[in-house]
Amino acid sequence: MKLLLAGATGLVGGHVLAQALADPRIDAVVAPVRRALPAHPKLLAPTVDFEALPEEAPWWAADAAISALGTTIGKAGSQEAFRRVDHDYQLAIAKLASRHGTPAFVLNSALGADAASRIFYNRVKGELERDLAGLDFASLTFVRPGLIGGERQESRPAERAALVLLGILGPVLPRAWRINPAERIAAAMIEAAVAAKPGTHVVTSAELA
Repeated sequence: MKLLLAGATGLVGGHVLAQALADPRIDAVVAPVRRALPAHPKLLAPTVDFEALPEEAPWWAADAAISALGTTIGKAGSQEAFRRVDHDYQLAIAKLASRHGTPAFVLNSALGADAASRIFYNRVKGELERDLAGLDFASLTFVRPGLIGGERQESRPAERAALVLLGILGPVLPRAWRINPAERIAAAMIEAAVAAKPGTHVVTSAELA
């Protein structure tokens, strides 16, 4: 199968890329990126501008698409810029994949995603889920991790402190509140893309702990 992957340079997306390239069920991976990736026989990594995606590129047509694209409000600089990346870019990618006939889409969303939430982060995630559900994917999966475990390139002191605390308390916490390792999130996304079960599905944080 051919897999389309957005967000291949991030924490979860990097694990998705590594696992997909090693997975014998996946013959090719297309990963549009802003900066070059190391070459691999199974990988096509076109350099793109997410503000002006190449709408007629043939590589939008795949057997399944995974989006692990995302940022933080701190890194983006404002709520508006965060929404641009976490909602608008991902929806644009999904629309192009759908228009080119890709039948399955898997999103790395978040615990608490809710379009009606008063919490901005959760609301943006929920709005994206809602808008993706309005497209015509035969298979749509929302993976909703809580706190993601793994080594990031950028520093996130508050997140690191929370990871340490949850690591200590993990054995006594409900599964939904435990750390979700990035590699496990990636594996769940790949399984959802390969299986491409008809309808809309949710993978909860408890399943990822």
